[in-house]
Amino acid sequence: MGVFDYKRRPSSEVRVGNVVIGGTNPVRIQSMTNTSTMDTPGSVAQCERIRSAGADIVRLTAQGVREAENIGRIRAELRSKGVDVPLVADIHFNPKAAFEAARQVEKVRINPGNFVDPGRTFRKISYTDEEYAEELRKIDEALTPFLKLCGEHGTAIRIGVNHGSLSDRIMSRFGDTPAGMVESAMEFLRVCVRRNFTDVVISIKASNVRVMVETVRRLVRAMDDENMHFPLHLGVTEAGDGEDGRVKSAVGIGTLLAEGIGDTIRVSLSEAPENEIPVAGFLADYISSFTNAPSIGGEYAPGFDPMNPQRRISVETDGIGGEKEPLVIGVDSNAEYDGDSTPDRFANTWTNYVELSVPCGDDELRRLPKNTPVVITSTHPNYQGAVSAALHRMTALGIDNPVVLKVSYIGIPADEVMLRAAVDFGAPLMNGLADGIWIESDSMTPAALSHLAFGILQSARLRISRTEYIACPGCGRTLFNLETTLRRVKEATSTLKGLKIGVMGCIVNGPGEMADADYGYVGAGVGRVSLYKGKECIEKNIPEEDAVKKLIEFIEKDRK
Repeated sequence: MGVFDYKRRPSSEVRVGNVVIGGTNPVRIQSMTNTSTMDTPGSVAQCERIRSAGADIVRLTAQGVREAENIGRIRAELRSKGVDVPLVADIHFNPKAAFEAARQVEKVRINPGNFVDPGRTFRKISYTDEEYAEELRKIDEALTPFLKLCGEHGTAIRIGVNHGSLSDRIMSRFGDTPAGMVESAMEFLRVCVRRNFTDVVISIKASNVRVMVETVRRLVRAMDDENMHFPLHLGVTEAGDGEDGRVKSAVGIGTLLAEGIGDTIRVSLSEAPENEIPVAGFLADYISSFTNAPSIGGEYAPGFDPMNPQRRISVETDGIGGEKEPLVIGVDSNAEYDGDSTPDRFANTWTNYVELSVPCGDDELRRLPKNTPVVITSTHPNYQGAVSAALHRMTALGIDNPVVLKVSYIGIPADEVMLRAAVDFGAPLMNGLADGIWIESDSMTPAALSHLAFGILQSARLRISRTEYIACPGCGRTLFNLETTLRRVKEATSTLKGLKIGVMGCIVNGPGEMADADYGYVGAGVGRVSLYKGKECIEKNIPEEDAVKKLIEFIEKDRK
């Protein structure tokens, strides 16, 4: 069996109420409420909608002990209505709330960045090895009684690391890096192993898709090295809304699922949480269809490191490949396109290429004419696996033609084309294998196809062609209307090509994810917002009605 066949990573099983995650069980789908956890009727109604949409698990935030207690009431009300969906309490900064939640719900999510370590202030702290060992002892002391309580109540836990909320301690020693994120998770997992507590799921998320994919891959390697097989929860945090949010999530989650990594997923959209479920369900079903794909052979090219993939070496030909950024091939030069989504070349006028359908044999690869772009297509049910195998084989044979990946979706609805394309192109792009992409579909206009192609390249951080928004999905901590606010920010900033703007509901990930954004809009309290430039807060507690205007004024002044 070749490395590009779909095969799930072996993982242990974790029971969460009546749902089992990991092992040979299906990839589980989940979402999170954005109601106030103290609003029992509103939260119950939203949990019902999320469950009816097809979610296996629902999460609610618990800022404090009273919220944790109220999740118990929400759970009881759901059970009285015959809704048996397992509930998860989401904990940040407040271990007391985690202890109470362990008595109330089926699973508790804790964040290593703030469960024991204090909230980060982005200060550089120096530790001797002895002092650092003492900090690890504190983690053991704080976590062990929590694990004991969870064991007594049959409560599972999720150790959830977010790029935006790494502790000052981790960042001081490892930096704001994938290595630091992995170590943050491993510190807690090692305590779980020592205490023989195995009902653990892990997540390790970022809003930057490349960081997210690399970090999860590194975590899997780190766990393998220590003989750990805990199931993984996947997600791209703060993905945003609309097509951009869906494409970003599909590129990140899809790349990992296609490698067999991932046991439960959440697509984080700045929309009603029930909107997340069809997207997550499609990704899980589509990629699981790869299971029965026949072996296509092929191994990674010599020197390829999936932990640090580099762009495949190709010779620039006709403006494609080499050091050129990946191109978008449009289907019709006569169509009208948005300014930020005009294709680089058009199918109806470009003729200087050869087309190759894969999988194919080495003889056919060797016959490719030199100094000619190659357009690779495939009807294989595992498209990304088929083209990846062919490209690695080309590299191994020393064939350095530039390559454009082409896929045609005929008779497939537009919303499905969007997700399929993000998955099919995601892994080859994330692994540096393609010099361009070409999407055909009979359900989307040429302009829509071009917009999608540029969105996929931007999600993979290979080509920035528009403003990027890092926007959280909202939860019970959010004290303003995220959907409305994000729409207003987009309307005011959509022409600022290349800028990354964060719209965050609260401080849990807000300032941390601002490190990957140029400017940020972060909820600070009821009706109050703080503005950021990178990690630096530039103005605090602005009235919500003035905040978008203030943000635009600052961006305009700062960019002059």
